Amino acid sequence: MRYFIVDDDKASRTMLKKIITEGDLGFVIGEAESGASCISSVLKMQPNVVLIDLLMPVLDGIETIEQLRNQGYRGQFIMISQIVNKEMVGEAYEKGIEFFIHKPINRVEVQSILKKTAEQFRLRDSILSIRESLEKIGPSQIGNRQQNVKEIVLSILNDMGIIGEVGSDDIVSIIEFLMNQRDAAAQLPPLKDLYESIATKTKSHQVDVRKESKAIEQRIRRTILVAVNNLASLGSIDYTNPEFEYYAPRYFDFQEIRNQMIHIRENSKETAKVKVNSKKFLQVLYLETKDKFKLQGENK
Repeated sequence: MRYFIVDDDKASRTMLKKIITEGDLGFVIGEAESGASCISSVLKMQPNVVLIDLLMPVLDGIETIEQLRNQGYRGQFIMISQIVNKEMVGEAYEKGIEFFIHKPINRVEVQSILKKTAEQFRLRDSILSIRESLEKIGPSQIGNRQQNVKEIVLSILNDMGIIGEVGSDDIVSIIEFLMNQRDAAAQLPPLKDLYESIATKTKSHQVDVRKESKAIEQRIRRTILVAVNNLASLGSIDYTNPEFEYYAPRYFDFQEIRNQMIHIRENSKETAKVKVNSKKFLQVLYLETKDKFKLQGENK
């Protein structure tokens, strides 16, 4: 991954560069102390990601992003900000910001966000490669191509912003397992049985299966919790956001989403307690995947 840092605070630039270099997260190919001075360099170098400060003299972060987009930059942006203002955050999301790094800069937060960004970049790169391959196939063949179960599940997880999370592979494995059952019922079996079925694919010893089953449970819970936070963030900014409107009431206990939205709006520094309903999430995901897969077959 190739990064460009734009921040009028030299100490922040130095710290971000150090975190990226020491964490083996990629290369910092350039830096600038203002939005105005970064434009020509970013357009010339075309980094994968621009880390950009929100508040800068002459051109602020949002204005700089707008100019770069208008002049052809197609990479990703990560906003660096000390303030949490709902209107400015909303405007930043509209301009294409996917993640925020908060000041004072925290090493763990930066590493986590950059790893997620890299995962998204690799996924998009893979999707582009697939599209390029499909362009070489005749239109009639493309039209008849049916999405497999994994592609359907990943598209749903992507809408919730959790495609790169630790439990996303486990979730895909569970839905694939359920879809491969010949006499699959509409209702899920006990989660313990599901987790153990997936664990046996990689473990043979019973003790190891139990440990892996517990690990799968925890990874999935953490991933669903990220989805709750993502949707609550979207809803707190725009209640009519299509992803929020569709997924929040279907996949989750909506009161938990509402509580998290209130927590975000109050800018509380304490960690919110969220009840994660893994069974509801997996149940709805399974039924939606099943419906989409069946619909494809009917329309083929």
